[in-house]
Amino acid sequence: MTTDLWRFAESLYQRPGVEAACLHLQDEGADVCLLLCAAWLERRAIPCTPARTTVLREIAQPWQRDVVVPLRQIRQRWRTPAQQDNVLAALREQIKRLELEAEREQLQRMATASIGWPEETVGTSANWLNTLAPTLTERGHDALQQLRTVALAHSP
Repeated sequence: MTTDLWRFAESLYQRPGVEAACLHLQDEGADVCLLLCAAWLERRAIPCTPARTTVLREIAQPWQRDVVVPLRQIRQRWRTPAQQDNVLAALREQIKRLELEAEREQLQRMATASIGWPEETVGTSANWLNTLAPTLTERGHDALQQLRTVALAHSP
């Protein structure tokens, strides 16, 4: 089970429109790893509860703040200078790989936390995306819908 979320995220991200939707949501301040986990949980019909969203946020927020975002900022800051400097370009690629590995670890931690969460029963909600991205429901509504639609139709 521990690699299922990673495989789902990798496969989903390659689907038409998903990368653009995720980048738009990221630009709006979303944690894309958290949203990919939300899509995975929705697809699996795992009930969304306040306690579970708290668990995921407590994993995601410090990891994003302390690990993923600093790596992303360095990589983005080096984008233009790396076009003129081959050594810097190679270092930037290493940072990019570290950023991806950090995102993979975040997904792993969230997947591990969700082990044992049962599938939906009648009358429970699996609306993870809107719950974990409430401020994006207006600004990123179309991108969230794109992610949800593709995720629910997706079979990795």
